[in-house]
Formats: sequence, C-alpha cells, structure tokens
Amino acid sequence: MNDMLNGIPEFVEAVEAGGFSAAAARMNLSRSAIGKTIAKLERRLNVRLFHRTTRMQSLTDEGQAFYERCRRALDEIQSGEAMLESGKREVTGRLRISMPVLFGRRCLTPLLLELARMHPKLELDLSFSDRVVDLFDEGFDLAIRNGVLRDEAGLAARKIAFHHMTLCASPAYLAARGTPQIVADLADHDLVVYARSGEAKRWAFLKDDGAALDYFPQTRLRFDDLEVIADAAAAGMGITWLPCWLVRGYVHAGKLMPVLNVSSRPVNVYAVWPQVPQLSLKMRVIIDLLAARLPGIMD
Repeated sequence: MNDMLNGIPEFVEAVEAGGFSAAAARMNLSRSAIGKTIAKLERRLNVRLFHRTTRMQSLTDEGQAFYERCRRALDEIQSGEAMLESGKREVTGRLRISMPVLFGRRCLTPLLLELARMHPKLELDLSFSDRVVDLFDEGFDLAIRNGVLRDEAGLAARKIAFHHMTLCASPAYLAARGTPQIVADLADHDLVVYARSGEAKRWAFLKDDGAALDYFPQTRLRFDDLEVIADAAAAGMGITWLPCWLVRGYVHAGKLMPVLNVSSRPVNVYAVWPQVPQLSLKMRVIIDLLAARLPGIMD
C-alpha cells in the first residue's frame, strides 16, 4: 500500500510537461531518472503508458486513462490539504473570475456556488465570455480557458480537467445520409462546426498508433455557440464534434447519437492567473476544488 504512489508524480509531470526531459527539469532530476521511474511504474502495472520514439513520448490509451485518474487522485490530495487549511483559516475576500459562457454555466458555476455556500465571506464576481480576456488590464484574478494556451508573460496556469470530445449526429441525418466509417468519409457529409471570428476549429483525433490526426472541417455552417451547434445537429443539419458533457443529454433524449469509433484528443481546461510568489488561500481553495471535482462532471 505504501508503494502505490511511487512513480505517480513523475508520470503526471511527464504528461503535463510534454516529455521526460521537460519533466526532469521541472522536478530537478535527470531525464534518465524520470525514464527509469516510469519504466518501473509500467512494469509494476504491467502496461505500457507511453508510445516512445527518438523524438517524443505520447500517451497510449491506457496511459491516458491512467493519467486522468492519477491527476484526479493528486488533485483530491491537494484539495484535502486545502480543506484542512481552510478549516483553520477563514476564506474571505473578492475574486473576479472569467469563464466561457456555456461551460461556465453548465459545469463551473454549480461548483463555485457550492464553495460560496461553504464560505459566507467569500465574494465571487463571475464574468461569462468566450473571448480571451486580459487578466491584467481587465482586473481579473482568475480565468478558466479551454484548449491551447497563448504564450502570455506574467501568467501562471494549471491544467484542471479535460473536455472529452465525440462525433455525433441525429438519427434522422444518419438514416438519410449514411454513417461514415473513417475520418476521411467526413468530407462527403454536412458538418456543423465551432468557429471563432469565422475560423473553424480543427477536430483533433488520434490514430490507432497514438499519433495525432487533425481534421479541418469544410462547411457552410459555422457557429460560435456550442449549444446552437448541438441544436443544429439534433435538427438533422449534419455531423458535429462536441464535448461529451454537452452531448450527454441529447443522446439520452435520442436526439443525437455517437458517430465513428475514433478516439478524440481531449481538450485541456486550464486555470490561469497572474503569477505571484504564493497563491492566496481563496485562490488555492477554488483552483483545488475545480481540479478535484470538474473531471467527474465532465466524464
């Protein structure tokens, strides 16, 4: 039992740093030490966690699933520590938080309201917008962002969850147009896509060998609202690629169904804040809570 966490911090760091070398630099260890620790972990689990090449390491399907649970476990430990500390010290003060509109409304706000009930002296000023706010100029303490982060000086970030994505369409559309069998078949279908400033976002898949496969959908239907996209797909307008947490209700109601058995690359969710020597208690409690609880809501 005492050995269960052996290798877990190194494994999680290797995933989040993007490779063994970067993880070694972050943890002040040698690349060899990181590699040996993860190899020992793989032997103990009797599973390969990474695809390894001379240039990079990428997660296997088993590695991805294991990483998500390890990250959640570490977040729970950190959340527990924060809870104990918050029990000794009162969480007080005001926080301005920016978040995407639909994701914020559906997934983030229920957790933040729960936190507000636990801490009566905590003031939350929540702003809902899909644009990338400037934390310094606009006076935000914290922002929740999806996808690849921009390189912005003076900001710190922590990965707190993933959007698991799925291709889906209405049963009526598939009955009329047929069901695609491979990603290339999507070119013969109507697609409904998320776009910002008129530019459609790529659909990010994984090949069987774990390599990345990016698909850039061509379509006449582009929207910057995920709920509108889901409604359009449910109305039979085409195939779309959406977060599982959003699609779940449509699938249960029979309005949408999963299409094409292909793995999607998860879309990262980050907490981003102005870099400071030490986080305030209220910031740490909020970030730890989101990291511990969000994955369960988004699965």
